[in-house]
Amino acid sequence: MGLLDQLAGQVLNNLGTQSQEQPQSSALLSGVMALVNQAGGVQGLLNQLQQGGLGDQVASWLGTGQNQPVSGDQITNALGNDALSQVAQQAGVAPEHAAAGLAQLLPQIIDHLSPNGQVSDNNELLEQGLALLKGKLFG
Repeated sequence: MGLLDQLAGQVLNNLGTQSQEQPQSSALLSGVMALVNQAGGVQGLLNQLQQGGLGDQVASWLGTGQNQPVSGDQITNALGNDALSQVAQQAGVAPEHAAAGLAQLLPQIIDHLSPNGQVSDNNELLEQGLALLKGKLFG
């Protein structure tokens, strides 16, 4: 099973597989890409999360141990209301639902993007990976 297959399975397990949730989950994946672009890359997004008080959690996502969870409120505080509102609007959900979805997606995505504890800031590669993931999940 490939990396994207594993991530797709985990995201589906965490978000549910009900068809009405799939478009919103797909849009949240697009929102992650938008956040990465706004932050100037994956490392920029990680820095923003760390500066927003999630340093221990981000370190766990990059490390080889278990990922520490985050709450929707923590994501909101770290990213700011404006960024979260944009993701929520794009996904067609309320900001608190977007925050909860991102709280589930971000640890998994960052964990899978950093198998050796290092994140590549190749946005084109990330964009292709997320597009493939969306296709596997919602295509």
